[in-house]
Amino acid sequence: MSKLILTVDDSASMRMLLKTSLTAQGFRIEGANDGVHGLERMHEVKPDLLITDINMPKMDGFELIEAVRGVPEFRGTPILVLSTEFSDEKKARAREAGATGWITKPFDATKLGAAIRRVCP
Repeated sequence: MSKLILTVDDSASMRMLLKTSLTAQGFRIEGANDGVHGLERMHEVKPDLLITDINMPKMDGFELIEAVRGVPEFRGTPILVLSTEFSDEKKARAREAGATGWITKPFDATKLGAAIRRVCP
């Protein structure tokens, strides 16, 4: 059975781009438009992997990662950050919050697919 991925990004076009490129690689995709919605969707769909942006309204990516890691059921769920941010400070903060990996936008679909398969075999 194909892996279910939850993508959380406040950009509808980015969610669509992720859905299109990852569905083509055999993944099933669910989406959420901010961190609050993303946390709700985590409980609804129980994904194999979470991909989140950092800069979002209501609850940013760091807060979402911390909230997800606070739920025992999701402690082992891989979390990839997909962001235009790339400073070492932000990456370190994401790792401290519980992120598994970091991918910079714009993303390469093949490399993203490979990263997903690496953290979510």
